[in-house]
Amino acid sequence: METNNELLEAIARRHSVRRYTDQPIDMDVVAKLNPIIDSCNRAGGLRIQLVLEDWRTFHSFFVHYGAFSGVRNYFAIVGKGEHLHERAGYYGERLVLECQRLGLNTCWAALTYSKKRSRNHINFGPDEKLVCVIAVGYGITQGEGHKVKTFEQVTRCPGEAPAWFRNGVQAALLAPTAINQQQFRFDLVGERQVRAVAKLGFYSKIDLGIVKLHFEIGAGKDNFTWV
Repeated sequence: METNNELLEAIARRHSVRRYTDQPIDMDVVAKLNPIIDSCNRAGGLRIQLVLEDWRTFHSFFVHYGAFSGVRNYFAIVGKGEHLHERAGYYGERLVLECQRLGLNTCWAALTYSKKRSRNHINFGPDEKLVCVIAVGYGITQGEGHKVKTFEQVTRCPGEAPAWFRNGVQAALLAPTAINQQQFRFDLVGERQVRAVAKLGFYSKIDLGIVKLHFEIGAGKDNFTWV
């Protein structure tokens, strides 16, 4: 089981990568990912699936428009029910950080792939739908950091913010969000209660799940409760 420090290191090193080599994912790495996928599915009520060696889903005009190349593996985030997009973001990002620890690169994708082609490789239960996918593999580069908002732009808190709250926000600011929009806010409510808010924006509910995971890792789950 990874430590919190290992997850913080993964947050710091992770960058979105859109161009991949043709190296297949090592089967030892797949074997390590499978139980994490199962755990995320149980906890999140999801049907996340790792699709390997599918060249067609990321081969279209829109993929090239989105600067993706060489994608042959991806996580398909599938599920149903309330708060589906937030759960997809939270547990999908859990896998992203695990991939970073295992030497893989990733990138969230909501539009720049063919949903029609992907359905040939994905299992669905009744009423389940594909929320989005996460490209995964060995990147040609390790990606680059992105411009982030300030602490003050994404928070509301009375008085001086405690260190754990600041640490949580800083980890959240390093999270991937759709078109780097960072349309979220964290409110410190009371002494150790936090409210996470998704503002208007593309796929902001998925982003909310992603940044809530980052906040928990940065702040330490024992230091606060969500409201």
